[in-house]
Amino acid sequence: MSMILIRNADVYAPEPLGRRDLLLGGGKVLWIGTTGAPDLPAGFGAQVVDLGGRRLAPGLIDGHVHVTGGGGEAGFASRVPAPMLSRYTRHGVTTVVGLLGTDDVARGTRELVAQVNALREEGLSAWGYAGGYHLPPATLTGSVRTDLVFIDCLLGVGELAISDHRSSQPTLDELLRIASETHVAGLMTGKAGIVHLHLGDGARGLDLVRRALDQSELPPRVFNPTHVNRRKALFDEAIELARRGCSIDITAFPVAEGEDAWSAADALVRYLDSGAPRQRVTVSSDAGGCLPCFDEQGRVCSMEVGHSGALIGTLRELLARGIALEDALPAFTSNVAELLRLPGKGRIAAGADADLVALDATGAIVDVFAGGHPHLREGAIVRRGTFETQDT
Repeated sequence: MSMILIRNADVYAPEPLGRRDLLLGGGKVLWIGTTGAPDLPAGFGAQVVDLGGRRLAPGLIDGHVHVTGGGGEAGFASRVPAPMLSRYTRHGVTTVVGLLGTDDVARGTRELVAQVNALREEGLSAWGYAGGYHLPPATLTGSVRTDLVFIDCLLGVGELAISDHRSSQPTLDELLRIASETHVAGLMTGKAGIVHLHLGDGARGLDLVRRALDQSELPPRVFNPTHVNRRKALFDEAIELARRGCSIDITAFPVAEGEDAWSAADALVRYLDSGAPRQRVTVSSDAGGCLPCFDEQGRVCSMEVGHSGALIGTLRELLARGIALEDALPAFTSNVAELLRLPGKGRIAAGADADLVALDATGAIVDVFAGGHPHLREGAIVRRGTFETQDT
C-alpha cells in the first residue's frame, strides 16, 4: 500500500481546520492531526508532500457530466467526444456523475455504464444516472427500478427533460411514476434515488415539480432540478423549491452580458444571500455536453461545449469577490456528496476518501490526489487516461 504524508496543509474540510498534517493510504485519509508529526519509519516508504501552508480542500464533485459525450442536436457530426481522464482531474474534479442528454438513442445506458467503469479503472470516482431526456427512459434491464437495484454505479434517473422543446413533454402522472420508481429503488439500495431534471427555457419552468410536490407523498429531495440559473425568473422559482426541501443544481455555463440568466457565481451568491438552506444547492459543469442556442424554428444556430474547468473557474471567481472558501466549497463538495449519498466523499476527515485538491493563494489548482494517488503535482499532470497523450 503506497502512502503519502502531506505536511503543512491549511485544511478546509470544507470548514476551516487550520494547519494540519495528513497521512494517505489505501485510498483513504488514514490520519489527520496538528502539524509537526514525526516522520514515518523508512520501512513505510511514505512519500512526503509539503504544501507549505497552501489550502487543501476536498476533491470537487461534478454531479452533471456527459461522460460519453453529449450533443447530437445538429446531426451526427455534432456529437461531442467523451472527455478523457485529465480533463477532469487537472481541474480538481475527482468524482463525476455521468448521464445521457438529448441523444439517448445513439448513446445508451450500456455505453454510459462502460464509460463510468472505464473512468473508475483509470483512478476517478464515477457513478451515473439511468435514463436520459426522454420517456420511456433508456434502461439496461427494462425498468428504472431494476436498473438502480442491480447496477451498482447507477444512483438515480437523469437528466429527464422538462420545460424544453427537446423533451418528451412528460405529464404529471408520468413524472410521478418515474419518481416513485426511483425513490423506491433508493430505499431498497441506500442509493440517492433522485430524479435529476433538465430545465429548459420554457415558460412553464418548475410548475410540474411544484404540482408533483403538492399532489403526491414523495419527499421533496427526490426532485433535483438542474440548469436553474438559465433564466432569472426560473432561479427565483428554484430558490422557493429549495425552501420546500428540494436540492437545486446551478450550471457553470457561460453567460453573456445582458443575457436573461445568472452566471454560476452570481447564482450561488444570490442563493447564499437568500437565506434558503445552504445544504440544498450544488454547482455542476455539464462537462462534455453541448451548450446549444436555437433559433425560432428550434434549429441549432450555435453551440459550445461544457467542461469541468468551469467549476474551479466559478470557485476562483467567488474567492475574488471576497466569498469565504468555507462558504463557497460545500456547493462543489459536501452538498453534492450528501445529496447523492456518497459516504466518504466531499469532506476531509480520517476515514474519508483521499480525494484532495491543493490551491494557491489565488485559488488556482496546484496538486490533485484522487483515491490517494497524485494526478497533478505542482501544476503538472502526472497521470493520464489510457488513450491520452502529452498533447491531448
